[in-house]
Amino acid sequence: MATPGLAVRSPNGAGPVRGIVLVLNGGRARSTAPAYRRHLAYLRMIRFAAVIHAAVADHGVAVWQLCYRMRGWNGEQRAPVADARWALERARATHPGAPVFLVGHSMGGRTAAYLLGDPDVAGACLLAAWIEPRDEMPAVAGRLVVVAHGDRDRTTNPAGSARFAVAATVAGATVAQFVVPGEGHAMLRRAAAWHALARDACCVAFDVAPPARPGQLARVLAAPAAQRLSVPLAPP
Repeated sequence: MATPGLAVRSPNGAGPVRGIVLVLNGGRARSTAPAYRRHLAYLRMIRFAAVIHAAVADHGVAVWQLCYRMRGWNGEQRAPVADARWALERARATHPGAPVFLVGHSMGGRTAAYLLGDPDVAGACLLAAWIEPRDEMPAVAGRLVVVAHGDRDRTTNPAGSARFAVAATVAGATVAQFVVPGEGHAMLRRAAAWHALARDACCVAFDVAPPARPGQLARVLAAPAAQRLSVPLAPP
């Protein structure tokens, strides 16, 4: 089977790459059909990659968007996890020592959760993530974990995201968990708010001031840990 693909948005300027954002799209529970960049799950994340790149490109941070080999998670095969680990190996080979921050939607959020224990992963932004009760919590101490889920999502369970946020807090991560009122799974009703949250999570991870008016993430992260959970996501 072919290797995964990467769409690379390089930093502006000629300096070294000091960090990488890896964008991970959703998929299906089971499918061995090839994944293509024309699929809606991949296309939905292009705007996220563009918004993030506009914020971090002047600060030595690259944005990579992964195209999986196949569309499905496929049970214990966990196909997208293997593909994302391939991308992490590419990051280590091409930019040694550069931390990686993950932005994942749905199945991509579940993939990101599985990779949080990797030593080169600085954290993750999990968007409407597919989290199952049996999924184990990796070693997340010291990582930044931003979680957001629409309260009208009928595709993935918001309770899974909430449970993951609590467990990550207990495990020592720096966590901010948002509820997106009125939003379903596709992140289209309040798209600008989702984009701004992912952008600000990457800016916090790489200590970059966002180019637009900062959202509420920085304020939430400054609050005590118990007050960072189940926060309604405000407009950008």
